[in-house]
Amino acid sequence: MSDEPIIRFHGAAGAVTGSCHLLEWRDQRVLIDCGMFQGSKTEKELNYRPFPFQTSQIDAVILTHAHIDHSGLLPKLSKAGYEGPIYATQPTADLCSIMLPDSAHIQESEVEHLNRRNERRGRDSVEPIYTAEDAAVALTLFRPIDLEVWQQATQSIRFRLWNAGHLLGSASVEIEIATPDRPLRLLFSGDIGPSHKLLQFDPKAPADFDYVICESTYGDRERLETSDTARRAALMAEVRAANHHDGALIIPSFAVERTQELLADLVYLMDTKAVDTCPIIIDSPLATRASEIFGRHARRMQNGQLLSKALHAKNVRFTQTVEQSKAVDFIRGFHIVIAASGMCEAGRIRHRLKNWLWRDNGTVLLVGYQAAGTLGRILEDGATTVRIQGDEITVRARIRKLEIYSGHADGTELLAWVKARQPIRSGVFLVHGEEAALSGLTQRLTSILADDRIITPHLDSAFKLTRDAAIDVSEARALRLEPLKAGHHDWHNTFQSFILELQAELQNAASDKERGVVLRKLKRALAGAD
Repeated sequence: MSDEPIIRFHGAAGAVTGSCHLLEWRDQRVLIDCGMFQGSKTEKELNYRPFPFQTSQIDAVILTHAHIDHSGLLPKLSKAGYEGPIYATQPTADLCSIMLPDSAHIQESEVEHLNRRNERRGRDSVEPIYTAEDAAVALTLFRPIDLEVWQQATQSIRFRLWNAGHLLGSASVEIEIATPDRPLRLLFSGDIGPSHKLLQFDPKAPADFDYVICESTYGDRERLETSDTARRAALMAEVRAANHHDGALIIPSFAVERTQELLADLVYLMDTKAVDTCPIIIDSPLATRASEIFGRHARRMQNGQLLSKALHAKNVRFTQTVEQSKAVDFIRGFHIVIAASGMCEAGRIRHRLKNWLWRDNGTVLLVGYQAAGTLGRILEDGATTVRIQGDEITVRARIRKLEIYSGHADGTELLAWVKARQPIRSGVFLVHGEEAALSGLTQRLTSILADDRIITPHLDSAFKLTRDAAIDVSEARALRLEPLKAGHHDWHNTFQSFILELQAELQNAASDKERGVVLRKLKRALAGAD
């Protein structure tokens, strides 16, 4: 048992999903976030493995916000035996009350479809990570708390939450550990929102820490001007360009907050005659329920009145049932569909894409971060053919990207946020970012911190938090995932790309004879590999 605190990075280390940080001191253990891994199949497989810690030893969980990459494994945690409190703001608890059951429903549905295929193929059946019942149990553990009020997590660890400006209810976590001499002070950024975010006030947090754990999602990027006027002008341009007779603008969007921001801006543009009024369909039961929660908390939000007006606009429709969703395929005339999920990995957006990607009068507008290995990233990277639910789809629709709606601060904003936390005596850990983003933010931070004070942990690495510096103690633990595999395409992505390229090569061959030549070359290559 160490007399100095240890921090373990069990997620969002070298990648942007699966946020999970374990803080240990003596016999006390506090978990900050317990998120689901997204992205490549290799990363998502981690969701099915046992936790790399004893759940019975965890004293408390502090949740920064409701997004699934931060909260999505809480039902698995309680299923594994955790019975302690989950501290979060009231809006975060409210959002989790719909997001965690929805996550369970998606898993149960996908596993049901997979097991039908496995049965036909003679393969073993699989089980979901957790069920709706498990999610319901986890929700009973939530303990809503107010911002900026000290709470006692354990006998010697106290904390308070600060607005992170990222999502309704999102928070940074200030922690004090009552070590000898003086408390050790830490700050977990959570996800930091950008300036000029439509529905959120700017991030807020104190200064003077020993260690700061900072997200890095867009650490290597400079976003264009992000005023309300600039954001709406960019959206207006995309809507106008997509407006074709019998066409559609399909927007894969995170159901919680991104959908509500887009809806508020679209209705504003239509009310002010900046774009033609057309049907706006919110094709996501989760987004519908989330919108109701946002409506209840409108007074907490910046520009809450604009959102309230948009939610009741006559041209806005919310689909609930499967039949209502299927009916969207029969809409005539230009229309806009906003559907989850934002990275195109699950939910009704898969059907919308299947129906529109092959049409040249369709436009797909990506408005959020697309993790490596997701369908959204594959489309963003310019794929001409993709596979959805086992079908090969040729991409003829326009694929567009609009980063101005990002929920994350860019590199300059992150640097300013860290700078405002000074003095930072011992070190900054950079998490929640892919390789380029981590490198970019590291470079920026060298203007205010020494190189050896900036640390980029890998998955399951651990550090002893001394007064002077962080000491790497992770070599004693086996890694669940090689550092180079986090935040990257994996062999599943490469295999799917290869199959699509092979099919294209065979189709483009001039004759069956040439196709035979291609296949014989492939066989010889495989034989040579043996």
